[in-house]
Amino acid sequence: MERICLFPGTFDPVTLGHTDIINRALPLFDKLVIGIGRNSNKTAMFSEGQRLAWLKEIYKDEPKISVLAYDGLTVNCCKTVGADFILRGIRYVNDFEYEKAIADMNRSLENVETIFLTCLPKFTSVASTLVRDVIRNGGNVAQFLPDTVKKNIK
Repeated sequence: MERICLFPGTFDPVTLGHTDIINRALPLFDKLVIGIGRNSNKTAMFSEGQRLAWLKEIYKDEPKISVLAYDGLTVNCCKTVGADFILRGIRYVNDFEYEKAIADMNRSLENVETIFLTCLPKFTSVASTLVRDVIRNGGNVAQFLPDTVKKNIK
């Protein structure tokens, strides 16, 4: 049986924290689908097309990775792509409490298991929300972004 995992998020923008989790999860699964969730309650700084393009470019040489955007429940996206696992990154203890509640709901709805990976310490403070705030205020975010993303933000 093929182990397929969905890594959902907004990836607005894609950070080194995201790529750290993705790269460390790759050996665990046969296929990793990166899913950009559309959230009508959030206004993205970067277009969906731009975020998809970044992820596709970053992982263009990795055959185990595919990238898509989806609407609705993450567990429904799991069904669509055949994923039995959801990948989530954890930076702090409060992330775990929030993510555990979602994982319990997802398991109840569709019997999908959530796999948590903790960030490497050097990426603990790298959150897309903070990166967006620095960008809005003219700060330098280069140290938090993959090269592909840096090129487009300059």
